[in-house]
Amino acid sequence: MPGIDDYVRDKIGSLLRLAHRPVLAARVRLTRHGDPAVERPVVAQANLDVSGRIVRAQAEAVNPREAVDRLEERLRRRLEKIAQHWEARRGHAPSAEPHEWRHESEPRAWRAYFPRPEDEREIVRHKVYEPTSLAVDEAAHEMGLLDYDFFLFTEAGTRQDSVLYRAGETGYRLAQLTPPHDHELAPFTLPLTISRQPAPQLTTAEAVDRLNLLGLPFLFFLDVERRRGALLYHRYDGHYGLIAPSEEP
Repeated sequence: MPGIDDYVRDKIGSLLRLAHRPVLAARVRLTRHGDPAVERPVVAQANLDVSGRIVRAQAEAVNPREAVDRLEERLRRRLEKIAQHWEARRGHAPSAEPHEWRHESEPRAWRAYFPRPEDEREIVRHKVYEPTSLAVDEAAHEMGLLDYDFFLFTEAGTRQDSVLYRAGETGYRLAQLTPPHDHELAPFTLPLTISRQPAPQLTTAEAVDRLNLLGLPFLFFLDVERRRGALLYHRYDGHYGLIAPSEEP
């Protein structure tokens, strides 16, 4: 689309002043689904490095300009939240609104992905996460800043590999390798439901089969080879991504 590069620089570049610290790098990517049946075929993705902290956003739309506009709106909310959090840590009073920080993580519909035939799908993205212990509130905060629909982490109270995701009556749901008792979790305030089903024990190949069989956007499972929690998910391009801990705890 003619002029879209300048449009991206103007829209996203103007946001950098909202960052509470220097932006070391910024990357914006625009892609288009190949399937004409996809309702919003253009995907805009952005990754900002705010002094070592990654801020991510993604948006879908019918055309590039609309996708960039939606992306700019999402990034703006995230940068504003980071700035507020930083000010609060410096001693300024945070908002008294109950659960005010949750506005950046309001539940939304699962993102569509390209309907690639199963026999053409591959795991094209392997991600690792540092097994840092987090309480549920902290995990939700990180999930919101990264613009994720799910977040794999080690829960601070149970020390279990866990996934927090958008679902259930409260808008958030927690799943662990072994269902916890409520008192075992580190203190949190986020309203959420807790899965009472243990994670299935699977190989990566078996996880792929189950993900497709059940038609799920992602699957949290116990990797029988590593004996750790892992998460397989559909990427926007129709392939798979796999997330797993980087090392043994």
